Amino acid sequence: MDFGQLEDNDGVRLSWNIWPNSKLEATKCVIPFAAVYTPNKRLPSMTVLPYQPIPCKQCSAVLNPYARVDYYSKVWICPFCHGRNHFPPHYQGISDTNLPAELYPSCCSIEYTIPSTTAPHPPVYLFLVDTCMAEDELAACKLSITQALQGVPEHSHVGLVTFGTHVHAYELGFTDCSKCYVFRGSKEYSTQQIGEQLGLNRVASGQQGRPGGGGAAAQGGPVPPVRKFLMPLSECEFTLTTALEELQKDNYRVVSSQRPARCTGVALQVATTLLGLSVPTGSAAAHILAFIGGPCSEGSGKVVGRELSEEIRSHKDVAKDSAQHYRKAKKFYDGIAVELVMHGHALSVFSCALDQVGMAEMKVCVQSTGGMVVQSDTFASSTYKDSLKRLFLSDGDEGFMGLSSNATFEVIPSRDIKVAGLLGSAARMESVKKSANVADSEVGLGGTTAWKIACLDTDSTVVVVFEITASSKDNGDAAAAAAGANGAGGANPQFYLQFLTKYMHWSGETRMRVTTVTRRWVDGSLSAAELVTGFDQETAAVLMARLATHKMENEEDFDATRWLDRVLIRLAQRFGDYRKDDPSSFNLRSEISFYPQFMFNLRRSQSQSLMPW
Repeated sequence: MDFGQLEDNDGVRLSWNIWPNSKLEATKCVIPFAAVYTPNKRLPSMTVLPYQPIPCKQCSAVLNPYARVDYYSKVWICPFCHGRNHFPPHYQGISDTNLPAELYPSCCSIEYTIPSTTAPHPPVYLFLVDTCMAEDELAACKLSITQALQGVPEHSHVGLVTFGTHVHAYELGFTDCSKCYVFRGSKEYSTQQIGEQLGLNRVASGQQGRPGGGGAAAQGGPVPPVRKFLMPLSECEFTLTTALEELQKDNYRVVSSQRPARCTGVALQVATTLLGLSVPTGSAAAHILAFIGGPCSEGSGKVVGRELSEEIRSHKDVAKDSAQHYRKAKKFYDGIAVELVMHGHALSVFSCALDQVGMAEMKVCVQSTGGMVVQSDTFASSTYKDSLKRLFLSDGDEGFMGLSSNATFEVIPSRDIKVAGLLGSAARMESVKKSANVADSEVGLGGTTAWKIACLDTDSTVVVVFEITASSKDNGDAAAAAAGANGAGGANPQFYLQFLTKYMHWSGETRMRVTTVTRRWVDGSLSAAELVTGFDQETAAVLMARLATHKMENEEDFDATRWLDRVLIRLAQRFGDYRKDDPSSFNLRSEISFYPQFMFNLRRSQSQSLMPW
């Protein structure tokens, strides 16, 4: 089985490509049953249809090549719930010789263009710049931003917020001189207070109905309040460039025994609120780009005090719950993450410093929105500069990331399969009604079958973990099952998984990608060797690395090395060939022989340093 070819076709790889038809046999397989899926993977042969998909009226699965079709009565039968559905009137001309594209066997992954419910808004980039750095670092940071602006499309909206002892939100719509709104870094603010100080609360509801219009500014009149801070680059390039050139190191005096007063948390809160009140939810790809040169030492989100005698928390301090500011700071950043996810905005952090900057507390803001983290020791490094430039490359350029936004990701499995959770950069969609396909046990982001991803590139990958719930008695006679007459649920030797990703394409269109895959059930109690032929050891290694990382971050006193060893031993016991008390007789089939080597190298890499993004 060529797993690489299957991935090239649909962007999906499964840890097991043949599944046992009972929960008991699934438990004996040791490695979880999971799918590694790249929702935005570029598939050159994929068809894009200019109309909306047809969902099943019972389970909401979308029409796909595995549906059975009655051409005479114009009815299709859903392979997931076996419900009968009538085709809409514009499908009345279909026949076995005149198929719509979504029924072609080669179109298991297909995209639909969805009419948008909101007016389109150009992409938005809000630059959040730390001014507490050394002068040479600040100069390198300003230069890199100025150079990167050359790659930003002229119709994109841009904004600038700087922070040090205080936060400065620049009004780019005011061209007479540099004008900004100042927030005290040591003061705690609510979203309502920030909106009132920026003058956005009273106009947000009225202006968000006209997100892309030029308005009075384009006609020479006063700048609408919403557009004071976020302006098209073509209209404010000179103002923004001038503000960056005039930007100086924070001028508040710092004694030698203290750290600079850096209010990163308040600055991030101001930037999040500014975007949330200025950009209509779900109408644009909105991105906060934070350039940080040290830890937050002032105000909300503080991770260390100003006195140098106070050491910044270590990994052991966090593990032992002895980090003085950790819990309060994490709670603050968790709140910001919720607001970013709610509006569909992403945060990316460019951290260039020899010291820590507080990513342990802040990472939820990046991870839940699908942003990225670039860490280096200086803003003059090529790693940082090249990473920043890649964000603004155009389609066709080498290294183009294909950033899409405002995605909702949903998984629909066959009967007797439930969704345990998702591992990756996403956030639960709490507003979605709990599905019957949700497993009792949770892995990662569980308790739902739908997630929200504010930003995803062509390589963004998530892991969906499944749970087989069928019991052996549900599958009828074992011999019949082995012969293919029975599958899980006693009805079909095949099972199906469907991945639905609705997102805003980088071209501005709203699209839905539908990927449907099928694999087969077997009776694991009769043929363990047949199960092994469907084992994808590369995908299993990726799955176990993500699982180990998740457990280390969420379970106290978790020993990753010991856990990985135990899983490997149990897997070898289940699928290895050996004679008792004869170590030299041990042998693993070729389908599983590389997995122990992958685990050996994972153990050596000190998995404590692995991050989920």
